[in-house]
Amino acid sequence: MELEKQLNAIEAIGDDHIGASMETPLRADAFELSDIEKIGLIQKDVRSIMTTLGLDLTDDSLKGTPTRVAKMFVQEIFSGLHPDRKPKASTFENKYNYNEMLVEKNITLYSTCEHHLLPIVGKAHIAYISNGTVVGLSKMNRIVDYYAKRPQVQERLTKQIVKELQEVLNTEDVACVIDAKHLCVNSRGIRDVDSSTITSEFGGKFKSKETRREFLDYIKFDTQF
Repeated sequence: MELEKQLNAIEAIGDDHIGASMETPLRADAFELSDIEKIGLIQKDVRSIMTTLGLDLTDDSLKGTPTRVAKMFVQEIFSGLHPDRKPKASTFENKYNYNEMLVEKNITLYSTCEHHLLPIVGKAHIAYISNGTVVGLSKMNRIVDYYAKRPQVQERLTKQIVKELQEVLNTEDVACVIDAKHLCVNSRGIRDVDSSTITSEFGGKFKSKETRREFLDYIKFDTQF
């Protein structure tokens, strides 16, 4: 009966996004286990799930799946949970005095919906205006990848990317727009294969209509603002 109540409660919420904190929800003991220890525990859980579903894990095609999935969870698609993996984003003095907007667009993004553990696939577009320092272009891609590689909601991901770059560059003048497809919408539930989700976060000068318009023009998005 308790499980039935839980299922009914989840059904009532549907696919609506549930309010979540700015920070990824993590327990205090999240990093006490090593990667190998986590893989060992997770593979047992995956094996149990597959067995419950009735799959024959002695089959050559399936017998390695629990280990592959466990390794993928820990070292690949959820690797951004560990703070030790945060990219070192070194900054440099803006010696060439470039004071206009810098835009890095079409950054490929792969993440995972924290509600169904299904993929989120899309593009991130980032811009900043230098406050005296600049950051290597590839570091922006790495920051997107780091925060994407964890269970996510797109709104939080967008904010985390902007907050990280604001801290790295010591400026509020950072913006991010993400356009992504959620397989929890595209491949299950409503099964709308054409819809995508757009989120944005504008800091500092990007809150002004003119600066925001310039950024959106660069990345070819229209807006009613």
